[in-house]
Amino acid sequence: MATAGKVIKCRAAVAWEPNAPLVIEEIEVAPPQENEIRIKVIATGVCHTDLYHLYEGKHEGGFPAVLGHEGAGIVESVGPRVTEFKPGDKVLSIYSVFDTCVHVHSTGDKVIPLFVSQCRECRFCKNPKSNHCERSWACERYAVMCDTDSRFTCRGKVILQFMGTSTFSEYTVMNQMAVAKIHDDARLDRVCLLGCGISTGYGAAINTAKVEPGSVCAVFGLGAVGLAAVMGCKNAGASRIIAVDIDEKKFEKAKILGATDCVNPKAHTKPINEVLAGITNGGVDFSLECVGNVGVMRSALESCVKGWGVSVLVGWTDLSDFSARPIQLISGKTWKGSLFGGFKGKDDVPKLVLDYMSGHVKLDEFVTHTMKLDQVNDAIHLMKTGGCIRTVLNVSSK
Repeated sequence: MATAGKVIKCRAAVAWEPNAPLVIEEIEVAPPQENEIRIKVIATGVCHTDLYHLYEGKHEGGFPAVLGHEGAGIVESVGPRVTEFKPGDKVLSIYSVFDTCVHVHSTGDKVIPLFVSQCRECRFCKNPKSNHCERSWACERYAVMCDTDSRFTCRGKVILQFMGTSTFSEYTVMNQMAVAKIHDDARLDRVCLLGCGISTGYGAAINTAKVEPGSVCAVFGLGAVGLAAVMGCKNAGASRIIAVDIDEKKFEKAKILGATDCVNPKAHTKPINEVLAGITNGGVDFSLECVGNVGVMRSALESCVKGWGVSVLVGWTDLSDFSARPIQLISGKTWKGSLFGGFKGKDDVPKLVLDYMSGHVKLDEFVTHTMKLDQVNDAIHLMKTGGCIRTVLNVSSK
């Protein structure tokens, strides 16, 4: 293979500093070391967590970095002791229509990078109750969301790999425990969304909340994560799914994915928990907060029925404390959180890909815009202004 063992120069969108536009740069990507693989990124979604790091997060020590963590690609080369993945630096064909990537044939395995690793050896990986991993980047650098160990350089400086992934680059290098091998026929510009947002919301409903057939659910926030939670509630057999958002333009998509009712809190004078209690005989069985707002988290909990109501925190944030009156839990409600939908990445993401290919999980409905890598700042603006559900960037086209 022409590039195996060599430094690759490629394009990447570099975040040199917080609160500033990304810059398309030529970066150097080192060869994979022991237990690592180098991936040619074909497509990536733009997720709100990328924006969180750029504009809202704890910035000290987290820049410069290449963002992006919702990608899919092909294995270009592998380091020593890697036997699970087949490398291949030759893309045989990319079929496209109006610059929209449709299908890729290559000599290397198709993969999805994972921001939650699965070593399969630590106490968390061995426990079916958790999808955490003691060998993940997050164990040491949780606050700044970047590992100090990076294979990227640019202008003589080390560029950090955001969440251990960095899919806003034509190539990235990752430990094999943080990569899922997927079906050869998977459409990469769709299954990339399973790297974060769709898996997070969908799994929060079916794995964490454990939504039951015939139950009544409420989903707060109708971005990609919230809409995926709606889809999860529907696939779990919920009889009533109430979609809650202040942007009524999102209601049509929510209904397509399974919502039975849509509520705009601003259209009511009462607090949203009282509104939901009034239309559900005291509260919902399950609520999922998919915004990342501590006030909404409390509303979601208070919207649950006493005795058995379960509320799940799904939206990512680490900026503020959250609170509730103790009686909310004393009354029998459960308040819990969900990371990556409770999925163990290497085991479960390939299954989700098959679920998409069989039609059980929807992905096409989430993609509202398709752009090229050099339009990444336009994609970020769309997300900041609520102008999209998901924008997919076609990162590599040759």
